[in-house]
Amino acid sequence: MGYEFILYDKEGQVAFITLNRPDRLNAIGPEIYRDWTAALTEAEEDDDVKVIVFRGAGRAFSAGADLTGVGFVYGMKEPKPGERGKQRIPQRVKLNFDRNVFLDFHRRILYCKKLTIAQLHTYCLGIAFNIVSFCDLIIASEDCLVGHVEERLGQGGMTLTPMMILRCGFTRAMELCLTGRKITGKKAAEYNLINKAVPADKLDEEVRQLAHGLTLHPKDGIAIGKATREMIYMTMGIDRGLVDHYIMHSFQTNKVLDEGEINFFKMRRDKGVREAAHEKHDHFKVLDDFDS
Repeated sequence: MGYEFILYDKEGQVAFITLNRPDRLNAIGPEIYRDWTAALTEAEEDDDVKVIVFRGAGRAFSAGADLTGVGFVYGMKEPKPGERGKQRIPQRVKLNFDRNVFLDFHRRILYCKKLTIAQLHTYCLGIAFNIVSFCDLIIASEDCLVGHVEERLGQGGMTLTPMMILRCGFTRAMELCLTGRKITGKKAAEYNLINKAVPADKLDEEVRQLAHGLTLHPKDGIAIGKATREMIYMTMGIDRGLVDHYIMHSFQTNKVLDEGEINFFKMRRDKGVREAAHEKHDHFKVLDDFDS
C-alpha cells in the first residue's frame, strides 16, 4: 500500500515504517497520524512481520508537532490584534481530537501486536518523543536531541506520564518536563530514557542487527508476550495515564494568559512560525542551564 507521508518497507520479517516529510523535519500533524496508523495496521496484519522499526527520512526522526497547525487542528482561527477570548471551540471538539492523538494513537504504539523499535537521529522532540517512549525498545544516535520542548508553550509539566516515570524515574522525569530542555541521545541513555545510544554512523547497522535478532522469537511467543505486557501495563496504570493525558491536554487549551506570559498564538500571528518557535525557547532559556 502506498502512503503520502510514510514509507513502508519490508526486509525479511522486519517492517520499516519511515516518517516521510523531510522538508518539515517530519513534523507530525493529522496526515502523519493517518498514514502511520494505516501502516501499523498493515504490519500487524502481515503474519510474516515480527518486528517493526520506526524511523525518519531525511535529516531527523521528527522535530515534533507541526507548529503551523497548533490550535488550528481544533478549528481555531487566527486571532486579530486586540481580540481576546472571542473564539469558543466546543470542548467536545477538542476532547475528540486529543483522544484520537494522545489516547488512541498512543495505545496503538503501546499495544502493537509486533515488537517495536524506535530509531532516532538528529531530533526527536515534543510529541514525537512522547510517542516513541511507548515503543518496546529505543535506540538513538549519540548526538540526537530529545526533549519535551512543547512544555515551552507554557504547559507547566503537563507532559509527565507514568511511562516516562517508569523509564527514568520521577526525579529525572519532573526535571525534563518542567524545564522542557533538550538532552543528547547519550545523556538520554544515561538517564534510562532510551535503551542505547550509538555513534550516528552506526545507528542503522545497530538497529538492523537488533531487529533481525528479535525475529528469532517465534510468532506465537511474540503475540503472547505482547498480550502479557498489555495486562501488566493495565495493572501499572500506564493506560490510565494515557486517558489522563488526553483530557488534560484539552484542558490546557483553556488557560488564561497574563501579560508577559508566553503566548505562542500571538507570537505566531505577529512574527510567523519560525520566529515564534525560537522566541518561545528564548523565553525559557534560563532553564537550559539546569543539568542535575
